[in-house]
Parts: sequence; C-alpha cells; structure tokens
Amino acid sequence: MSGPKPSQATILGHTLMTLVIAAAGGFVGQMAQIPAGWLMGSALAAAGAALAGVKVTVPGWLRDITFVLTGMSMGANVARDSLSLIAQWPISLLGLALELVLIIATTGYMLRKLFRLDNATAYLSSFPGHLSFVMGIAATGLGDPRQITIIQVIRIMMLTLCVPMGALFLPIEHFPAPANIVVMDAQTLVMLAIACAITGFLFTRLRVPAGMVLGAMAAATAAKLGGLFDGAMPVPLANLTFVLVGALIGSRFAGITLTEFRQAAIGGLIATAMTVGIVTAIAYGVSLLVDMPFGQIWLGLSPGALEGMGALGVALGYDTAFIAAHHVSRLLMLTVAIPLVAMIVAPRKSQPV
Repeated sequence: MSGPKPSQATILGHTLMTLVIAAAGGFVGQMAQIPAGWLMGSALAAAGAALAGVKVTVPGWLRDITFVLTGMSMGANVARDSLSLIAQWPISLLGLALELVLIIATTGYMLRKLFRLDNATAYLSSFPGHLSFVMGIAATGLGDPRQITIIQVIRIMMLTLCVPMGALFLPIEHFPAPANIVVMDAQTLVMLAIACAITGFLFTRLRVPAGMVLGAMAAATAAKLGGLFDGAMPVPLANLTFVLVGALIGSRFAGITLTEFRQAAIGGLIATAMTVGIVTAIAYGVSLLVDMPFGQIWLGLSPGALEGMGALGVALGYDTAFIAAHHVSRLLMLTVAIPLVAMIVAPRKSQPV
C-alpha cells in the first residue's frame, strides 16, 4: 500500500533542496576548473545526495523548463556553417548504425553470460538510449525493471562524465571562444523562449522522441539560421541551464537503495566501459574520414541522454546541430530495434534453463 501523496509544499521544499545541492556542486566544479564544471559538478552532487537518501526531486514542470532551456542553448550555439558539413554526415551516421549493433550485441551477451541476467533484462539493459521506451516494455513483464533502471542510469551518468574528464587526457579539442560574445537582448530572449516552449509542446504532442528538447532546439536553430537573432544566451542563464540538467541527471538515482545500486553497479560499469570503448573506436574511424574535431564526433555518437550530451556540446564549444542530428537518428534507430529485440527475447524468458 503506497503512502500518502506528498503535498505541494513538500515537493517544493525537496525541489529547492535539490537545486541548492546541484548549484553548490556546480560552483565547486567550476572553481576546480573541471571541464563543463557547472554541469558535471551539479550532476555529481545531485546523484550523490540521491544515493545518500536525500529526497532529490525535479518535478515535471521544472523538467520541461530544463528541456526547453537546453534546446534553446543548443540552438543558439549552432554554427552558421554547420549545414555545409551535411555531406559528411552519412559517414558518421553509418558509423552510428554499426556502433549500435555492436553495443547491443556485446553488452547484452556480457550481462547474460557474466552476470547471469535473463535474456530480457540483459538486452533491455544494453540498449543505449530511449530509457522511457525500454522501461515501458519492461513494465509489461519483460525483465527486472529495477536492475534495468540502475544499469541504464549508471550508463547515462558515466557517459556524461567520460567526455569532460576525457578532455583532460584525450585529443578532444575545444573551438576557440569568440573574442567578443554578443548576448541577445531581453526581448529577444523572451520571444525565443516562448517560441521554443510552443514548438517543444507541439513536438511532444506529435510523439517526437525527446520532443521538448528537440522542439526547442528546432525553433532556436531555425531562428538562428534565419537571421532572426545572432546573440548567445546570457552566461548566468546558460549556467543555470547546466545546473538544472545536472540536477535532472542526478535525480534519476532517487529511490535506488545502496544495496540495489551495488548489485547492479558492476554490470553497469562494465557495460559502460564496453560502450565507451566501442564509441571511441568508431568515432576514431569516422574522424579519419571527415574533417571534424574528434570530440564533436564522440559526442554525436555517444549514447548518453540528449539533454546531457547537448549541454556538454554547448559547454565544450562544439556544433550542436551535428550532435542533435545524430542523437535523433540514434533514437529513431532504437525505436525500431527495441520492439524487435523484445519480441526475440520474450519467448526465451519462459523457457526452462
């Protein structure tokens, strides 16, 4: 029997506590000069608090605001010459398709053989993205939903961490920052925010994957490329967006006990390591064929959450149009792959071993 529903005041209190924790972590990350410090510090702080039992909460309305701000930020940072590179994208999209096949096949096999997970749990845990779709299928009786959640959340968290940490050691270049950054005025900012929110809502109603983020980015990108504005988001608002994304990532650890976390963490970490290895190898191969920074290709091919990878792309100075296009393509590929694999593993679950 479930407990009483929390009051609005309680939810608001938990939300404010979450934001304070995330902001404090982001500030520490920035002061420590961690790449994408506001994002990474806030995500680590919120995740740690959730695992420690703090009621880390990001309500639906704040989540949607976060998605809209993320899409705005990505669209505002789209390079004007990004469309000139579109002829090179089929190569990276082919690499993305190959990558997905390798990740699902190898990590699913590993989880099944090494950790003795049933077929459904192993392969639903191996899908690099579309967590809501995966969990919806798991809720019908396929696999262990909590095991799948922990493994998937660890994957998202670790992939979000790998890129900025890798920036310290790997050849992940930053684009030079403009000498004089023009910030959009308040009226433009408000009008753009309204357009992004409306477009995000429409995309969601049309059941577009990650509709709020992609709708907001589509509106901001169209306005940017159409010459309706040329300024960047104000720095405080951009930093707030990073903190909100970090809080959202950390909140995915809410409700997971330390015992449950430990039981699935090893499998999740190994699966993540395998995923990172495959992504890095494919990204390196693609980088030999196209004229783009390795880090940008890595972010485009990496199967992290769109809002997390998009925010990292903004923080690291990469072309967010390229990153978003590849994440949308990944989600579309998974939309077809997930039900197909689910149909394959479903009969095997009831077979005697």
